[in-house]
Amino acid sequence: MTSLFVPPKPRPLPQKASVWQRLSIGLRSGLSLFLGGSYTDLGVGRHRVPTLPYFRMRELFTVRDPDLIREVLVRRSEEFPKSGLMDEMLHELIGYSIFVSNGEVWKRQRRIIDPALEGARVKEVFQRMADAVEACVARFEAHADRADSTTAPIDVDIEMTHFTADVIFRTIFSEAMTAEGARRIFAAFEVFQHVAYAHGMLRLTNFPVNLLPGSGRARRAAREIREVLKGPIDRRLALVARGEEPPRDILYSLMTTPDPVSGTCFDADELLDQVSMLFLAGHETSAAGLAWTLYLIASCQHIQDRMRDEADRILEDRPPAFGDMKKLELTRDAFREGLRLYPPVPFVGRDATRTERMKTRDVKEGDIVFVAPWLMHRHQKLWAQPDAFDPDRFSSDEARESIRCAYLPFSMGPRVCPGAAFALQEATLVLAELVRRFRISPTPGHAPDPIARLTLRSSNGVPLIVTRR
Repeated sequence: MTSLFVPPKPRPLPQKASVWQRLSIGLRSGLSLFLGGSYTDLGVGRHRVPTLPYFRMRELFTVRDPDLIREVLVRRSEEFPKSGLMDEMLHELIGYSIFVSNGEVWKRQRRIIDPALEGARVKEVFQRMADAVEACVARFEAHADRADSTTAPIDVDIEMTHFTADVIFRTIFSEAMTAEGARRIFAAFEVFQHVAYAHGMLRLTNFPVNLLPGSGRARRAAREIREVLKGPIDRRLALVARGEEPPRDILYSLMTTPDPVSGTCFDADELLDQVSMLFLAGHETSAAGLAWTLYLIASCQHIQDRMRDEADRILEDRPPAFGDMKKLELTRDAFREGLRLYPPVPFVGRDATRTERMKTRDVKEGDIVFVAPWLMHRHQKLWAQPDAFDPDRFSSDEARESIRCAYLPFSMGPRVCPGAAFALQEATLVLAELVRRFRISPTPGHAPDPIARLTLRSSNGVPLIVTRR
């Protein structure tokens, strides 16, 4: 039997790490909050952060019990709204959009967005996804045909960002994403998420982050991304102003769908905020998940070979069809396992709205309660060989309960990601096409370094060797 591959993860913190050590490491990566003995504990973890001006300790909590997680995210979701910390970190990029809003604002946005996104049903957008896959394959072919392709790696984290951004552009705007636009967004988001995350952590200490020079860099990076997204919106508004018929895509639905309660539609500013949110949620998270999955199958050639055989058997020599997607079970499960090991959103914060007892902890009103997919997906009491890459666990009876109660890459409850089926379809489609056309191998001597900021990426990239089959 082939031994299972165990990919890299951050080293645990020293058992006696000081508060200051945890804070300094936490400024680099949020995973530091969830490392250590918590992989074996089904309780509620407590983390202490010093705050200014008197260095009093602020308490943060991580919920590690599946039943308590359902309490926070499902049964009592309104009593644990999205943390205001998320709004502070993301506001420059996505405004007060549905990802960070709460209360009546969130309910109105959801009433508009839910029917607007009905136009993005996976079957209806399949061909646009397939077109983006073909463009991605062409870029891989151009790289594989280079004379140095066997030694020069391709940066799949950048390529997957381009691919998923292209998918979102085609489905929201009915336009293809240009290479220049993809590069601008990737570079700008690298800056934005580094600064926004670090400043978010510093806000926990009451540090006046607006005085730091990085604040200006983050604002400029957010403006850069929003300018790329504003271009198609402006072109659409100009087309409508000329009396021309716009394409029936997601942007059209967002512009024309009214709130059934108030009768209002999104105004221009709200439209840009919601599009920015959909773009961020729809491309960055999927790109991160795909980059990690490609690294995992590059490191497990036997899994990649089985995926290729599956694609050859089902797709034969023809282009993929929508009906093929449910048949590509191993390919889909490889992506699901990639999301388990490297969840794109590794932790989410909720604000407690009342004081209460959680297991052995006293949680006060205003405290932040974290749910950490990273932790739950690797919990030693919930998964067999939790740190190993094993796509077959998703077809086994033994893992069924763990998947039900401790697998949450798309969250759960009223705020579950509405794009889960969309993400699984685009991932299955592109992975199947890549493995049947290319051999993907790891770069000798390179191990990705997982780091959690706004999303879970590799601090040193994901370079892989790609050759034609």
